[in-house]
Amino acid sequence: MRRRTILVLGLVALAAVAGACAPNATQSALEPKGPYAQKGFDLFVPVFWVATAIFFIVEGVLLFFIIRYRHRKARATMPPQVHGNTKLEIGWTILPTLILAGVAVPTVATIWDLAAEPQGEVLQVTVLAHQWWWEFDYPDQGIITANELHIPTGQPVYLTMCAVGLGYEQQIAPSTCQDQPAAVGDSVIHSFWVPELAGTQDVIPSRTTYLTIQADEPGTYEGQCKEFCGLSHAYMKFKVVAHDPAGFDGWIAEQQAPAAPSPPGDPEAGAGVFLGTCTGCHAIAGLEDPNGNPLIANGGPDLTHFASRDCFAGCMLATTDENLRRWLENPPAVKAGSWMPDYGLSDQELDQLVAFLNALE
Repeated sequence: MRRRTILVLGLVALAAVAGACAPNATQSALEPKGPYAQKGFDLFVPVFWVATAIFFIVEGVLLFFIIRYRHRKARATMPPQVHGNTKLEIGWTILPTLILAGVAVPTVATIWDLAAEPQGEVLQVTVLAHQWWWEFDYPDQGIITANELHIPTGQPVYLTMCAVGLGYEQQIAPSTCQDQPAAVGDSVIHSFWVPELAGTQDVIPSRTTYLTIQADEPGTYEGQCKEFCGLSHAYMKFKVVAHDPAGFDGWIAEQQAPAAPSPPGDPEAGAGVFLGTCTGCHAIAGLEDPNGNPLIANGGPDLTHFASRDCFAGCMLATTDENLRRWLENPPAVKAGSWMPDYGLSDQELDQLVAFLNALE
């Protein structure tokens, strides 16, 4: 029995060590890549060591008393009791209070610091959380994109965030948190988390929340929804792509340009498939419906410059011809609970639609 207990404890310890060693370089709050993530890390380190010291002290004293005062056949009387010892009770009440007060001071200061709206040259971005993808609106630049948040390095990015309804056959999903209607349909709570750049912030229906992120160096930083939000919660991912200032200006210029015109052939035929099938939910800047009205995204991502994005479907899939065709053929089969239905497109229509979307650079 004793050997079995030791074996089980050993396996548990080994599993804990193996879990701690698992590679997680793309999503680690212990490797901050920006000043706002660094502030959270700078708070975590001293609190961690205080908690570690308390753990070993408490567990050490517990083990000492378990061993020192364990039951012995030769001992006929109970050990001395300390109940009612005023000095001890005052001591173990005041000491934890002082420790908690000491931890609270830097914690509260960091919370206020992170919650403050940054000043100076700040990039404003509105983040709309859908089931199960992220929409990023740049109000000052007139850009709307999905699943990829592009930012400049060395500059604070102030995120204004809320969760919105589906939009499908219910309402036109709002383009800003401030203008959202009172009824937000089937929206649920999400949580925005890109650990290398900032902490976690809940994204809530009918309420606007804020978060500041900043990257020190160019690169791609992985993010995800951290609040369970339905069937495809695990596939509600996103990327933060940090450019140097010149590179970011170039990306802005590309996104502000009209979508690439469709050349003759499959892309042109694919535009017809798109207009006949997809305009109830998606929009592409420059395209109009049969009545001559600009397309308005209603629950689905804006697909202007779709081909410039590295991923789609909540960053579940890389933007390749194979993935795009598989998605268009039967979205719910690829992503559980997808609100995009299977339209029963023929092989020819699928090829034409894939060619058309690939032309949107």
